[in-house]
Amino acid sequence: MAAERYNEASEKHAALVAKKKKAYARLKKVEKRMGVVQKHLNTRANSMYRTGQLGFVDVLLGAQSFEEFASTWDVLRDLNASDAESVDELKGLRTEYKAVHKDVRAKEQAAAKQVAVMAANKRSIESQLAERKRKLSGLEAEIASLEAAEERARAASAASFTSSGGGGRNYPPPSRKARSEVVPYAMKFIGVPYRWGGTTPSGFDCSGFTQYVYRNAAGINLPRVSRAQIGAGERVSRSDLAPGDLVFFGSPIHHVGIYVGGGRYIHAPHTGARVRIDSMQRRGYAGACRP
Repeated sequence: MAAERYNEASEKHAALVAKKKKAYARLKKVEKRMGVVQKHLNTRANSMYRTGQLGFVDVLLGAQSFEEFASTWDVLRDLNASDAESVDELKGLRTEYKAVHKDVRAKEQAAAKQVAVMAANKRSIESQLAERKRKLSGLEAEIASLEAAEERARAASAASFTSSGGGGRNYPPPSRKARSEVVPYAMKFIGVPYRWGGTTPSGFDCSGFTQYVYRNAAGINLPRVSRAQIGAGERVSRSDLAPGDLVFFGSPIHHVGIYVGGGRYIHAPHTGARVRIDSMQRRGYAGACRP
């Protein structure tokens, strides 16, 4: 996975940056100590050679510009133990400086490489995300189209049933207590499978679910299809939604659910799904009513 590769590269980069900082701090410490030791040796050399600014340290370290001086061994004999230790320390510091400097450069290059890896993985993640969003958009459009087709079929079926003399009985206006039973009753059917044209607990479609719940929990006989159900009660603004209100989606309306509070609603979503609670952030909100 590109995301995993990105995270691995990010961790390696962070570790390399930490090591680079540590190595750089050591480099600065070595540089500072080198300066102190070299200053000490130059001071000692100047006290022995009053004839100008001779690079005494270079003599000791084998610089070619001083190979011709016959007095080198005399100078060395004059050095006390402290001076000899300083020379040894300076040689060691110069060696360490080169090694640490090389290490810093290596870590800089490795860190830069990890940055490039991270950038490549980030581009891969963004590309995959864009592709998934494109596919999701296509699926949502397909689902909306299928839901609209189902709603048209239900409407045609309901119209045929009405014209043949069928229909439900009329109920008196429900009490507030009856409406308060709607949400708890609806919750009992979470997990029931979606079934096109379903109006019983063996399987519901969206409007079949709301119709069944309202009829049995509140004694309200809703129309069979969602676009008719929105006219079965007082229209309610989104800011005034209360538990039990019917909420509608789509243009034209082709989906309905029951508001449960907290910005969520319970509904029978679509073929292959089950009755569940979802966020009201679903696209295509069309309005609400209070039966």
